Amino acid sequence: MPKERAKENLNRRDLMREQLAHQAAKLMAEDGITDHAHAKRKAARQLGAADTQHMPSNQEIDEALHSYRVLYQYDSHPGILQQLREEALTTMRLLVEFHPYLIGSVLSGTAGELSDINLMLFSDDAKAVLLFLLQHKIDFDDGEWKVRVNGHEETVPSYTLTSESGTQTHIIVLPENARHSGSRHPETHANIAAVEVLLAN
Repeated sequence: MPKERAKENLNRRDLMREQLAHQAAKLMAEDGITDHAHAKRKAARQLGAADTQHMPSNQEIDEALHSYRVLYQYDSHPGILQQLREEALTTMRLLVEFHPYLIGSVLSGTAGELSDINLMLFSDDAKAVLLFLLQHKIDFDDGEWKVRVNGHEETVPSYTLTSESGTQTHIIVLPENARHSGSRHPETHANIAAVEVLLAN
């Protein structure tokens, strides 16, 4: 009997995670929420489970979001995604000397109208990207970002560019050795050639 009860509890937890993932995905798709944690908390409140310990992972939400867009936004979503990827490619070509990679929702295909573009650049000169943006008279906001590089947490420069359409592109600059660390995968990191292939398809 205790074994059956444990199995029942496990099934209930899995069902709760699934419901939360779909509700969070719906919020991200319809309300333009781009932060997974915020979407999870709001979904939990809406489902009357604000104190639950069984939150879905970001990946589970992304899978639910992908399904939601295919089902309910099949008319509008491909065009929005195409536009964001084209904008990302334009910026990547501009910053080609820093070996740019596209990461995040624009690459994975879960991005929506209000989503940001996320790029990863590489340079051992922390000021090189800053000087490039200044020389090319590109408006930006600068900041810092905490990332794990080769197993260590480091603070790296970050820049946010805002296009005429209002889309924001967030850039982080990692040291060159991170480019050769082998921790990037085609599903999560796309260079210029890979983005060109995505757009061609």
